Amino acid sequence: MTDRPLTLMAVHAHPDDEATGTGGVLARYAAEGMRTVLVTCTDGGCGDGPGGVKPGDPGHDPAAVALMRRAELEASCEVLKISHLETLDYADSGMMGWATNDAPGSFWRTPVEEGAARLAELLRRYQPDVVVTYDENGFYGHPDHIQANRITMAAVAMTASTPKVYWTTAPRSMMQRFGEVMREFGGDQQEPDPAEAAAMAEIGLPDEEITTWVDTSAFGGQKYDALAAHASQGENIFFLRMGKEKFTELMGVETFVRVQDTTGAASPESDLFAGLR
Repeated sequence: MTDRPLTLMAVHAHPDDEATGTGGVLARYAAEGMRTVLVTCTDGGCGDGPGGVKPGDPGHDPAAVALMRRAELEASCEVLKISHLETLDYADSGMMGWATNDAPGSFWRTPVEEGAARLAELLRRYQPDVVVTYDENGFYGHPDHIQANRITMAAVAMTASTPKVYWTTAPRSMMQRFGEVMREFGGDQQEPDPAEAAAMAEIGLPDEEITTWVDTSAFGGQKYDALAAHASQGENIFFLRMGKEKFTELMGVETFVRVQDTTGAASPESDLFAGLR
């Protein structure tokens, strides 16, 4: 027996990712007395600067943006009651195909073994019972999300640890609804571009392949406030436009696919800690 609390570790790419995909479970399990650990892999330096200045535009200072986003990340962690924040501080790689992908120190060009070794140290320190990260495509193909998946899976193998491991996902049944809401709150009433609609349809998984559906509706307000803490990126966080009530209605269930398990918990499940308590 051990006095170590049950622990959830979420491995994310950038400041604000913790709120978008896992804000509900982080808030819920903190409220239930679990220890919650957030690992943020990059500094977010490819985000918007003050006044919405974009990466690559005159006046965009990645180092200043990183400092600003670190403060926002700490505020988000406070909202979600995250127990421990760990930052790997790799340079934000930007979107796929940007020159920043290959910049010195970028997360994308960092050898997987190097990032995995650093994450393995944290796995040994915190001994999480549950680890959450992205799928192999980073959910939508972002290089830093893909790299977060790679180092997480490598670190788990490197430590021979046996947490339940989950990848974030979305049910295909909801993706059409997401598209409708995005058009509604984006002010775009046009029919979606066929190529964009096809790409949206490929995001996530068929409902029957999702192993875990966690009700986080009671924590929708916290999740919304955590996103709002990342105020500098508000232009890119369309969910903030809909208000807390609509946001909670749309985002009140977080879904995952379980990729490692030694508990034998039945699937589908409604609790990341099923079989552990």
